[in-house]
Amino acid sequence: MAAETTKSNPIRFGILGCAEIARKVARGIGLAPNAVIVAVGSRSLDKARRFIANNGLDADAVRAVGSYEAVLEDPGVDAVYVPLPTSLHLRWAVAAAERGKHLLLEKPTALCAADLDRILDACRSHGVQFMDCTMWMHHPRTAKMRELLSDSARFGQLKTIHSCFSFAGNPAFLQSDIRVKPDLDALGALGDVGWYCIRSILWAADYELPTKAIALQGTVKNEAGVILSCGSSLLWEDGKVATFQCSFVAHMTMELVVGGTHGSLRLSDFVIPFEEEKAPFTFGSGLFFNELVTGWQILPSMHIVTTSLPQEALMVQEFSRLAGSIRDSTGKPDDKWPTISKKTQLVVDAVKASIDQGYIPVDIVG
Repeated sequence: MAAETTKSNPIRFGILGCAEIARKVARGIGLAPNAVIVAVGSRSLDKARRFIANNGLDADAVRAVGSYEAVLEDPGVDAVYVPLPTSLHLRWAVAAAERGKHLLLEKPTALCAADLDRILDACRSHGVQFMDCTMWMHHPRTAKMRELLSDSARFGQLKTIHSCFSFAGNPAFLQSDIRVKPDLDALGALGDVGWYCIRSILWAADYELPTKAIALQGTVKNEAGVILSCGSSLLWEDGKVATFQCSFVAHMTMELVVGGTHGSLRLSDFVIPFEEEKAPFTFGSGLFFNELVTGWQILPSMHIVTTSLPQEALMVQEFSRLAGSIRDSTGKPDDKWPTISKKTQLVVDAVKASIDQGYIPVDIVG
């Protein structure tokens, strides 16, 4: 029997790049019971050293490396976390897979589904685990909400989904962040905050792809043509409808509302919980007005889900469990996560195409 993946037998991570989000994931790797960081790679050796020092990593245990290639060539690295700009994902994700490194890839996973296909093909060809960094998927609240949405008596048949994720970027963000640069993250707000909205819609629909995307008029772009704000409706053949709005120029909002024939679910912090240790949502079934329509007969119930680890650490823990089973020859790469990523990317592509073509309906083909 293979040894369990623990801190004494961990998945050894290398980090490619010192992006701001890498600070959060580095902390998550440190908190996960089955993972450790062994290398941080940057095009600047000094920057890698500063990342190690500024994030409380042990300089004796974590190597600072002055190139991405050196991390990938290191036999002491089992997996890589890649927070590089989206325009660099194809090159470095494929290179990581070709060197047998399990791949934890920031979202959006690629600039288009065709690029993601090349990444996923490389992972499958070399037997490595792929997962994107949609952290909220791993919070225990997500599993609890799924239980309620799967309850046909209390929730019924899914009918509507509405998702919104926005934050108001300051002038420095709107001017210089990589997410507004066409050569670095050309998908802009659609690829960043919109990714979460689209994933939440697919999650609520149990990953059934919609058949059409119709972008909403009113897309906001910067002078370089990068999307700062957009929205879309998504349609299914059976009549389900979803809408989402994502923005870098509207106040912080993280709403998800899911409506069925018998019940409804709502939360206002679906991407990042208000508090790290607990996360709320409301669920109601059989809700209706009182006789005089002056109030509600029944109020939605509040649910609080606690967690001993933050969602980014739970993500790393699950990824490392899968990678460990492959390393120890007790399992094979789990195709669940690549499949979900591909569906998310397909919807991103369709919404982008609808915007680019004047808000026409665009078919989504899986």
